[in-house]
Amino acid sequence: MIVLGIDPGLKNTGWGVIEQRGSRLRCLAYGCIATEPAHATPERLAEIYAGIARVRERYAPSEAAVETVYFSNNARTAFATGQARGVALLAASGMEVGEYGPGEIKLAVVGSGDADKRQVQYMVKAILDLPSEPHPDHAADALAAAICHVNARVPHRARGGAR
Repeated sequence: MIVLGIDPGLKNTGWGVIEQRGSRLRCLAYGCIATEPAHATPERLAEIYAGIARVRERYAPSEAAVETVYFSNNARTAFATGQARGVALLAASGMEVGEYGPGEIKLAVVGSGDADKRQVQYMVKAILDLPSEPHPDHAADALAAAICHVNARVPHRARGGAR
């Protein structure tokens, strides 16, 4: 199974592609779609869509994991992130898509929903056996979303939980 993880943002949309074979996870690629704040929002959203479409075409993922919007004190940022998230969901149409909150992703990767960015980067490196921590952090977050998705698909019995 190949999973595309997406950490949506209007300025930076992180993406990461992992492959699951049995219990092993392998990173195929990761990156970030950066848009220019000086460009109009529709143009930036089109860049995000085109970037995700290129990743889909190259790696042919069968499933996707998209991080949900984290609403803090800045409604303007949350709205822009929501627009980018909508475009990411549109670009992932036709695949099975899992949607996960930031705390849920951190819990799946680090073991704590309050983990910071450095902890997420470190654990993504360790889980995927990467030579270095993935940068930028948006790409690491996208890989973490993909890992979370794979973990969410594992039946409880296989994870050691009671049924």
